[in-house]
Amino acid sequence: MKATPDPKKRILLNQLPKLLRGYGKAFAGYPNGYSAAIVLVCDLDARCLKEFREELDQVLHSCDPRPETRFCIAIEEVEAWLLGDPVAVKTAYPTTKEDILNTYVYDSICGTWEKLADAVYPGGSRKLKSLGWVAVGAEKTAWAEKITPHMSIENNRSPSFRYFSNSLRQLVRTAD
Repeated sequence: MKATPDPKKRILLNQLPKLLRGYGKAFAGYPNGYSAAIVLVCDLDARCLKEFREELDQVLHSCDPRPETRFCIAIEEVEAWLLGDPVAVKTAYPTTKEDILNTYVYDSICGTWEKLADAVYPGGSRKLKSLGWVAVGAEKTAWAEKITPHMSIENNRSPSFRYFSNSLRQLVRTAD
């Protein structure tokens, strides 16, 4: 990929061209009727979606053979997928600050994880940030573990989550 690598954040993306080529070759050797696909899920962060998708597509199209691949990008962060189901958030965290949750614009670039923290974490994002990035990461993991069991795939309002779930459905239909 083109960007200067940040070893902490772009390890997988920097390896993506090599990985996709390797999977393409491996999948080409699978027997007829055996379906295999790659689903890459990543955060958009502050990147331009159009440019990032074009960059990913260029990498994929440079592969010969090209593996069946879906790029599913969470707009701004994967916490957008959690916020896409406010009922699930409120079920997992009964003391959710609904006034904050109700200000979220689905798939907006607005400090998504911070918005979720402000809605569900005691002391909000400011308190959580003060504990350091290890604590932030641990809390993000806890949110995923607590909220996802309550999520309704059909009712999630996050457009990027709907794209992800539709991509999985399409791959399953193609495999049948």
